[in-house]
Amino acid sequence: MDNKTEILSLNDPGVFRQAAAIIQAGGVIAFPTDTVYGIGASAFNETAIEKIYQVKKRSHLKAIPILISDANELSQIVTPINPITYKIVTNLWPGALTLILPIHPNLPGNLSEKDTIGVRVPDHDLVRELLRVTGPIAATSANLSGKPSALTAEDVIHQLGGSIDLILNGGPAPGGMASTVLDCSGEEPAIFREGPVSWEQIALIFKQS
Repeated sequence: MDNKTEILSLNDPGVFRQAAAIIQAGGVIAFPTDTVYGIGASAFNETAIEKIYQVKKRSHLKAIPILISDANELSQIVTPINPITYKIVTNLWPGALTLILPIHPNLPGNLSEKDTIGVRVPDHDLVRELLRVTGPIAATSANLSGKPSALTAEDVIHQLGGSIDLILNGGPAPGGMASTVLDCSGEEPAIFREGPVSWEQIALIFKQS
C-alpha cells in the first residue's frame, strides 16, 4: 500500500476537523456508513468529484450520489421537493434510502449526466456528525467499479489504498447492503434499486393520513 493514504479511527479526537480540511482542499476520503464503506469528496468541487471517477475507474454515465447530515440541507442539492417526497423524507430518513430528485442547477455538472441526483441521510451518528463539519459530500461505494463493496477499512485499503487521502476506520459497516434507491423525480415514486428499505415500508407512508 502507498504511504499517502492515512488511516485514522472514526473515534479519534479531532478526526472530523482533519477530514473536513482534506475535503475542503479537494481531497477524497473513505468512511463507513450504515450500509457499506463509501468514498467521498465535496459535492461542490468539480475537480474533487472527478477524482472519485478516476479512483474507482467509474463510468461518467453513473452519477455520484450525495450524502447530507439532515433534510435541512436538501435545498443546497435539489430543487424544492413535493409533498409526497417530504413525507418520505420525514418518515424514512435517516436511513438506507437514497432518493433520486431533480438536481440543483448550481451543482457541478460531472455529478450526473442527467438532471437528477441521488441524495441520502445515513443512519450513522458519527457519519452525520462528520457531514455537519464537512458539508454535503458526493459519495459512492469505496470499491473499484465492478468489484465487491467494501465492508471494512481493510477492504478499502485492499482496493483503493494509495489512491485516496484518508480512510476513517469505524469497524465493519453494519448494513452490509447498498441502500434502496427510490426515484422521486416524477409524479409517482418508483423503486430504482431494491435494498434494505422495502417498497412495503415506503407504501405505508402513502397510507398515512
